[in-house]
Amino acid sequence: MKLQVVALNKRLAWKLSLIVLAGLLFGFAIAPIYDVMCKKFALNGRADSNATLMASGQKIDKTRWVTVIFTGNTMPGLDWSFHPKQDTMRVHPGEMNLTSYVAKNNAGAGVMGVAVPSITPELAALYFKKIECFCFKQQTLKAGESREMPVMFYVKTDLPEDVHTLTLSYAFYNGTANNVKQTATN
Repeated sequence: MKLQVVALNKRLAWKLSLIVLAGLLFGFAIAPIYDVMCKKFALNGRADSNATLMASGQKIDKTRWVTVIFTGNTMPGLDWSFHPKQDTMRVHPGEMNLTSYVAKNNAGAGVMGVAVPSITPELAALYFKKIECFCFKQQTLKAGESREMPVMFYVKTDLPEDVHTLTLSYAFYNGTANNVKQTATN
């Protein structure tokens, strides 16, 4: 009887261990899965972090205006000043546009920053396409260095008619704080 109870307890311990292991694996897998889903379906305003080619033969919709608002901020741990060079821009869907942000490293040493873009309203993220953007790679600024960072973009012509304004926002994080190796180069 005692051996039977011991065997049942061992079996229960193995089952519970497998459940804990499955939970841990799920916990580690959920973040990358969430990121992929957000990028694929433009959920939570996540904008593409990859360059997009403009469709050849795409026409500009000159009958319509869309206002794009630009914002930017730095997260705690990054001693940078960061702001858009212009706050708003009126654009025609299908038209190529260029704007820029300005970043300055206020720290006493070189720092690497990582920009994370987002678009609001969430639906608009599907229609806002970046051709060139500083957010495609990490940015390293030397102590006291200031840099203008361009963003080339267009709004797709099939943007729903009821969307008249969208916001492109960047949050800059300290890439060095995440154990990213840095070199103070341009």
